[in-house]
Amino acid sequence: MQYEKATVQDMREVLAKGDSSAIDLLKEAKRVIAEKDGEVKAFVEVFDSAEEDAKRADTMLKEGRAMPLTGIPIAIKDNICIAGNTVTAASKMLEGFVSPYDATVTARLRAQGAVLVGRTNLDEFAMGSSTERSVYGTTYNPHDTERVSGGSSGGSAAAVAMGAVPLALGSDTGGSIRQPASFCGIVGLKPTYGALSRHGLIALGSSLDVIGPLARTADDAKLLFEVLQGEEGQYDSTVEIFAGIGQKNNTEKIIGVPDAVTTVGISQETLDAFNATLERLKGKGYTVREVSLPIMEKAGAIYYIIQPAEASSNLARFDGVRYGYHKDGKEVWGDYVQTRSSGFGEEVSRRIVVGSYVLSAGYYDAYYKKAVAARDAMRQAFLKELQEVSILVMPTTPDIAFKEGAIQDPIAMYAEDRLTLQANLTGLPAISIPMAVEGLPRGMQVIGDYNSEETLFACAKDIEQS
Repeated sequence: MQYEKATVQDMREVLAKGDSSAIDLLKEAKRVIAEKDGEVKAFVEVFDSAEEDAKRADTMLKEGRAMPLTGIPIAIKDNICIAGNTVTAASKMLEGFVSPYDATVTARLRAQGAVLVGRTNLDEFAMGSSTERSVYGTTYNPHDTERVSGGSSGGSAAAVAMGAVPLALGSDTGGSIRQPASFCGIVGLKPTYGALSRHGLIALGSSLDVIGPLARTADDAKLLFEVLQGEEGQYDSTVEIFAGIGQKNNTEKIIGVPDAVTTVGISQETLDAFNATLERLKGKGYTVREVSLPIMEKAGAIYYIIQPAEASSNLARFDGVRYGYHKDGKEVWGDYVQTRSSGFGEEVSRRIVVGSYVLSAGYYDAYYKKAVAARDAMRQAFLKELQEVSILVMPTTPDIAFKEGAIQDPIAMYAEDRLTLQANLTGLPAISIPMAVEGLPRGMQVIGDYNSEETLFACAKDIEQS
């Protein structure tokens, strides 16, 4: 088994046969990190506790108590809590903070006997599309280390792409799993909103945030998603708003291509790869239709009102009083000003200011309330089209990964997410799958009805096989 390219199924087979142990797999993960991560910089920490995880997994294997992820090395984005480990969201504001509890998803991975290898880099508080805005520095693309890995889950995507781990957890608020998956040539799933628990995820935009898998294959992503599903009990943040609706397993093969795909500034090379992939899917029995979704182009305007508004509220808790970074000022107000001014980075500060503005008296109705209404209209438009087709498809990103420092204008950086924001605003599930291309990776995004992850995985597998 070649570790860097092995799937979870490959690893499960060698573990089951006794040809390898969880300790052996962890050693391989650490070897790849030592060889490659000095240049890629996907990890901000490799856990000392990983060896104990591996020993516990080997005991489970020996005693016949193995579960689907027992002994499998997994990386965790540094905004998901792991009890007893540092979690910082790549911000000075949480410098040295140790989580007192597990996120629901990490608790479930521990129960499986998975090996939590380390935490991965991200844009500060998950605000970004390149993993350049991190207190730990930039994470680079394993395919070309002059280019970014995407964001904000760039560290998790790069960790999988460089072969350190077969699976990683990321979070997706506006494309933060799918965009880096596309840039790094791997699979990334943004589940139906509320399908996986958010308990223990450092909140950015609470009505938009989801946790999801990054993986080498669709089958591996599916396995991780299924292991993490289910209500959590006491701290339930799974939601039933979309429960019982949608296409849980749509066997029809009708693809809808939004007409806006040709008008939103996608590179010709990406369009060529996209159209070639559609032709391959036709050979798999799919029918392709054009659908009208002009509201798709309004996603940026809607998102960059709602997300900063929610972020400004969620980040109010980081005041330097109870935990994390603190800087003294004159009296209590001065402490707040000094701590938040020096603890938050430029992009986080920008979004807090924007969010506070659109929620302020006199502007709430003009901005936030209208954005919420437009979001509802977008949800209805997407659901209407999904009554006529099984799935919607489009490129995940307008082009390949860009070079570090190439995009300095914040508005231009926001535009990098123009094809991924819609799934978060509507709550619909979406997956990014690598398209067959020469050169740097490009992804195809598949969007489905609520709870239709099974349909997305089936299409993703067809894309892989084609």
